[in-house]
Amino acid sequence: MTDTPPAGGQPATPTPQPSVDLPAGAVDAPEGPPARLWDRMRDDPQYAPEHLALEAVRRLGPEAAQWVGRARAEQPGVSADALADQAARKFVNLARLSGAVSGVAGLPGAVIDVGVLAWTQARMVLHIAAAYDIDPLHSDRATDLLVLQRVHKVAESARLALGVAAGRERADALFGLGGERPLGRVMLQLGIRLAQMAGVRAAKRMVAKIVPGAAIVLGTWANSSATKDLAQRSRALYRSRGSAVPEPRRP
Repeated sequence: MTDTPPAGGQPATPTPQPSVDLPAGAVDAPEGPPARLWDRMRDDPQYAPEHLALEAVRRLGPEAAQWVGRARAEQPGVSADALADQAARKFVNLARLSGAVSGVAGLPGAVIDVGVLAWTQARMVLHIAAAYDIDPLHSDRATDLLVLQRVHKVAESARLALGVAAGRERADALFGLGGERPLGRVMLQLGIRLAQMAGVRAAKRMVAKIVPGAAIVLGTWANSSATKDLAQRSRALYRSRGSAVPEPRRP
């Protein structure tokens, strides 16, 4: 299980398709971004969605590829639409739970929650891509994530931002980019960027964390609605690409 930050094609056939489970633990509880990614996003909050998209393809792409390979081996007749629907349902269920993962109130809890939600959604998108035989490890999936999650309107601007983020990642590894900045301001900027990526209004997330009793109701509704919308956009995109010529793997 990924470590989390410390607390603080073809139409579906009309007959029922057998269910193919996701990896063990996938339906138990939401997983958050790895600790190193949290550090990277905190140090460079302006490009937090880009850092998350790059890391998601690196870490979650192989999982999605293994899942679809196993699914097709176990159920040769399963359709792409059926696999995509299964992935969408499971990750929408995980998204419903992601609002209560941190157990932390206020701004820190809100940032953790939207980060977990954005990570869960990225995982879902990559699984849906794999269901339609779109390579989930391909570098273009990071671009897809940013456009599907409406961080960028077009692929060109998403690729440009990803290039900047990758460059800053390399520079940070060599020289370090994290400076002394007010933590509250950094957390607010990070929360807004991640909330934008997850499709949840930052104000709603803050209300869900600050008003007693609101977290479960509002968090569940907002997370589920945003993730269902993303699943529909992802299925439409990858279904249309399913019969296309395979993409060359980028270095």
